Amino acid sequence: MLWNTEGFAGPLAAVCSGIPARLRPPADALPVPSAEGWTRRIQPSIARHFVDLARADIDEPWPQPRASAAARVHRDGDRDGYEQQVFARQRRLSRAVVAALSDDDPRYLDEVADGVWLLCEQSTWCWPAHDDTFARHGSVLATVTDPFLDLGAGEVVGQLAWIDHVLGRRLDDRYPGLRQRMRHEARSRVIAPFLRRRDWHWLGLDGHVHNWNPWIHGNVLVAALVLCDDGAERDAVVALVAQGLDRYVAALPADGAIDEGYAYWWNGACRALEALDVLAYATDGAWDPIPAVTSLRETVAFPHRSHLGGPWYVNAADGPARPPADQPWHALHRAARTVGDDDARRHAAAQRRPDLPATEDAGLGRLLRALTDDAWVAAAPSPGPLPAEVWLPSTQVWLARGRAGSAAGLTVVLKGGHNDENHNHNDVGSLIVASDGVPVIVDAGRPTYTAQTFGPDRYDIWTMQSDWHSVPRVSGMAQDHGAAFAASDPVIVRSDEMRALDLEIGGAYPAGSVRSWRRRAALHRSGHVTIDDRWEAAGPDTEVRLLLAGSVTTGDGWARVRPLDGATPVRITWPAAAPHTLVVRELDDPMLTDVWGERLSRLAVDVDGRAELRVTVEQERNEDERP
Repeated sequence: MLWNTEGFAGPLAAVCSGIPARLRPPADALPVPSAEGWTRRIQPSIARHFVDLARADIDEPWPQPRASAAARVHRDGDRDGYEQQVFARQRRLSRAVVAALSDDDPRYLDEVADGVWLLCEQSTWCWPAHDDTFARHGSVLATVTDPFLDLGAGEVVGQLAWIDHVLGRRLDDRYPGLRQRMRHEARSRVIAPFLRRRDWHWLGLDGHVHNWNPWIHGNVLVAALVLCDDGAERDAVVALVAQGLDRYVAALPADGAIDEGYAYWWNGACRALEALDVLAYATDGAWDPIPAVTSLRETVAFPHRSHLGGPWYVNAADGPARPPADQPWHALHRAARTVGDDDARRHAAAQRRPDLPATEDAGLGRLLRALTDDAWVAAAPSPGPLPAEVWLPSTQVWLARGRAGSAAGLTVVLKGGHNDENHNHNDVGSLIVASDGVPVIVDAGRPTYTAQTFGPDRYDIWTMQSDWHSVPRVSGMAQDHGAAFAASDPVIVRSDEMRALDLEIGGAYPAGSVRSWRRRAALHRSGHVTIDDRWEAAGPDTEVRLLLAGSVTTGDGWARVRPLDGATPVRITWPAAAPHTLVVRELDDPMLTDVWGERLSRLAVDVDGRAELRVTVEQERNEDERP
């Protein structure tokens, strides 16, 4: 087969088109061993872990997604209740698969068959918040004759393909006919719709490409390789997948940055890397574009370039500042080995749990790959790289810390960008300052997703508004959303005394609110941070605002913050003549409380009558020091 050059031709096509490639047969198309070779690859302690979990699961009823829960997204906006039941069902099935591979007790294969059957009987694999059935059919529940191919459907069909690959022969012996049912459901719910409909928004045919693209294409690829018979249709699906991935890679900037931030890298760029790794295996290395494409090589560095220290990362848009620690680090480790990025490899290795190289939370395919990646299982923990300075021009994100390789002291981050980024928040000019790697001046992130999150009232949610980011409020106005509301003229400043980013952020505000607003964030050699704002023609009711995490006390011209996680306290100062207010925001959403605790505090310095303001942030040298 050849790369489909009749469709989109981007950087992948430039590497792969014209190179003859034949797909491995379905039984040998994925880069993990089947059941027969499994026991030689998995460590006994890891096998026992999953067997113990699966044994406990057997005594419990399977999670049941219900119609009433699915319909809630149309009634009160709740999508989480239904999705959590779906996720729990699939995690249980993944645990059962590893148990069945690790232990010959037939109960575990029965558990797998039960889980597979439940997925085949489940009316929809699409998450209700994504389904277009209401728009097309007026239904609040899935229309089974018109399935929608979304992230959820992709995850299920991918899981079934991995199960078929590793346990197919054993399922044939104990449950003849089950694999045919899997193939029927995969064809009717995923393969046929994928070939028939080309209006899926995630294809990026309109030029807007986001993380759904590699996430879904990667799962469709796995499904086609395993669940389709060898032949023209299988080749056609794989060619369309390759073309779709090419659109995503073409939109990936040369610096490899993700505008949604670190947390979304795992389900965007990382998914692309994983899919292309599978494609390289399935073509016996004929199509292996990762090392040859600059943006793919650079994006492997994005996680460690976003690292503040410990569990904390630079967050933007909907990303949390403290994402779940259980990420598919093996995928980053593998990609780093592929492109020869030793810093990225060390960053991944530093996160590996010696007792458990992966869990079922990220999906069955990722779990199986981790458990059979010998280099990952044997990876020795090492200190992360923590670069001294990072500049990502595509997103206008800049980071500086006192010393490479150490989170000690202050780290400062300044973000430019625009207000129509993926998962956008109105946050042009937003600041993060971390003490010993722990954010003190922060970006809140987002609450639990609801129907409102991606609807017309998105910016009624407080976390999406510039008023609750560390940016100015200008002439009584917040930033507006849209690509036109953007930063401009970024200037990197480096001297013996400091490193800084200086940029124009006035364009993020409604017309007429300010003529110019320049913001400079600098890390000085002495270790302190300065935030300099200079503006022209701002009206009354103008404030410089900082969102703070931790315990905050204030006085005239100063604030003291005792950060989370026992990090060194910081003192924030500004001219004493500029009055301030402190507003405490109580938190009750678990997506926020799990990161920040019970509250965040917003410091607002009134700058009416001024044309500039300097704010200084310093660590206290003595923790008992008081203002």
